Amino acid sequence: MKMKSDHSLRIISMIISGTILLSSCQKDKSGSNPNDAKAVATATADEQMLEASFSTVFDDAAGVDDVTAGEEIGIYGSTGAGIFSRSINSDPRARTATRCFTVTVTPKEKGVFPKTVTLDFGSGCDAGGHVRKGKIIFTYSGRLHVPGNQVVTSFENYSIDSFSIEGKHTLINSAIAGTNQKSFSTRVELAKVTNLQSGKWWNWNSERVFTQTEGNGTAFFPWDDVYTLDGQSAGSTSTGVNWTSEITHLLTKKMTCHWLVSGKVEIRVNNTVGSLDFGNGACDNSANLTVNGDSKTITLR
Repeated sequence: MKMKSDHSLRIISMIISGTILLSSCQKDKSGSNPNDAKAVATATADEQMLEASFSTVFDDAAGVDDVTAGEEIGIYGSTGAGIFSRSINSDPRARTATRCFTVTVTPKEKGVFPKTVTLDFGSGCDAGGHVRKGKIIFTYSGRLHVPGNQVVTSFENYSIDSFSIEGKHTLINSAIAGTNQKSFSTRVELAKVTNLQSGKWWNWNSERVFTQTEGNGTAFFPWDDVYTLDGQSAGSTSTGVNWTSEITHLLTKKMTCHWLVSGKVEIRVNNTVGSLDFGNGACDNSANLTVNGDSKTITLR
């Protein structure tokens, strides 16, 4: 999952429009249905697009801070995250995203929960290099850095560039109280991403567990954080492709890298299974997809 919002938003339209590149193509030696093998490659691209779409929700929910809501209710405090983030390559006091949206907090009283934070982008504004429209609505049960608390995100006529996003996203602080190791679980339910130009749509349900493995000693500084990810998902498209996905080797995400750096995901369409390998720890935009013994390099741009 891309936890860096700007990159996640950039790759949505690229992956969804087909600019995932498949190289080193070979003939299928397995004798299996070539249509299913092709569908696995397509489902792999779709899965990564959907991960990117909803990782921005994680980032935005985690980034609500005192500047936004009048009190720290997110994860990273004044450092921010997602659309509220500050760049690691510039003055840390400078925000990377343009505050073109309005924020409504209900109730406004500090420490009173549940609390709803609504980001309203109106009829469209450029937020971090992407045009967002409509509303994102976060409902917090309590301050998110406290174990056991959660935030539920919903959408109202919401879109990023030419893609609408629907569904319910739940982020739970699943850390053990008294420890400094962050752990979060996410659940995406009844998600739907629609290309507003072509009408093509994608449905998706997902469960993920994030466990922090590095950066535990700097609670409000995200840039030294490293997480492992586990979980599974299932998706379908308006073109009739249905797939399931399961993380078979824990994925690794460094907050300083735009891409996952290691781990494997298994993608299944009917009886055909593909394995997507994100590498051995290097920060790059390549992954290796193997289907029926045939390996292809996938480039995420």
